[in-house]
Amino acid sequence: MSRPPSHAKSVAQQLLDAQVAYHLERLTGDQLAEIVARLADDLLAAGGSHQIEDLVDREAVKAIVVRGLESMPASAAVSGILELVTAVVFEGPAEPYPLGELVERDQVEALLDSVLALHPVLERLVEAVADVALVGTTASRFMGRIVSEVVQANQTMADKVPGLGSLMSFGTNAASRVMGAADRQFEGLLGDTMGKGGAFAVRRLNRVVIDTLLDPTTRMAVLHTWDLLARQQVVGLRHHATQEQISDVADALQDVAITALATDHAAHLAEVIVDGIFNGFGGYTPTELLEQLDLTPEDFVADLVRLAPLAVDALRESGDLERLLRAHLEPFFTSTEVTRLLG
Repeated sequence: MSRPPSHAKSVAQQLLDAQVAYHLERLTGDQLAEIVARLADDLLAAGGSHQIEDLVDREAVKAIVVRGLESMPASAAVSGILELVTAVVFEGPAEPYPLGELVERDQVEALLDSVLALHPVLERLVEAVADVALVGTTASRFMGRIVSEVVQANQTMADKVPGLGSLMSFGTNAASRVMGAADRQFEGLLGDTMGKGGAFAVRRLNRVVIDTLLDPTTRMAVLHTWDLLARQQVVGLRHHATQEQISDVADALQDVAITALATDHAAHLAEVIVDGIFNGFGGYTPTELLEQLDLTPEDFVADLVRLAPLAVDALRESGDLERLLRAHLEPFFTSTEVTRLLG
């Protein structure tokens, strides 16, 4: 004699309640840590025989990364984080400390040598912009100011020597009159040859800069400067700028990132990087990848055990954990198959 459907539904409801209570009990106290540790160990053990390429869809990762580049920089969360970082940088550390505690001197020396070795790149960059009229004008004015400063310095020194100051002033005045007489012709010539003259000035300035970088004294000067800075205390930027100025720079950088990262070029670059990561690490298993990151499986499991209790406790105290468990298990206990078995 079969039982009425109401009886089967009642038994199913009791089984559901018992199942939910069982899981809530397991996700409490020390049992939770044991469950998380065992689950993580089982997942690592199961995944240890599979390569990442077989576990993760490369194209899906590309789509996720590209979508993140398009949406995340302009999100409210990133804006909030940017404001927080700006505020922290503005205020500085609670306890100032010497800059030298952050970076060791031999690391600065290695970085300096690497940067100085890039001088051919700088030369090519300057050559590429040498024909830009405004760049040439700027270089010409810069060199003109340097020459003017040198002449003024020499004049000051010459004034201290009897007779030499007058002689130098005479030469300068004579040159000025000659330039004044030829001013009209010179301006016309300058207008016709601004491009060539500007390019020459840029290349000449480029040569001066490169020669200065290659001078061993420059390297020594930079290292001595670092020795001086290393003793300086790390403090907030509030000693050097206003918070509004810092925020303006941060906002401008964010605007640049929002525009640049949303372009097709950035998306293509991201896809290439994802391909490179998969090509380089896709053949590793999850356990082997952890080892490449200098993380042991034990450390990974310990971190999960450390993080899980707080989140689970919060969900349980709010009642959300029971609600989620019940919503997950109820479809099974109310299914036609279970009703048939119980009836």
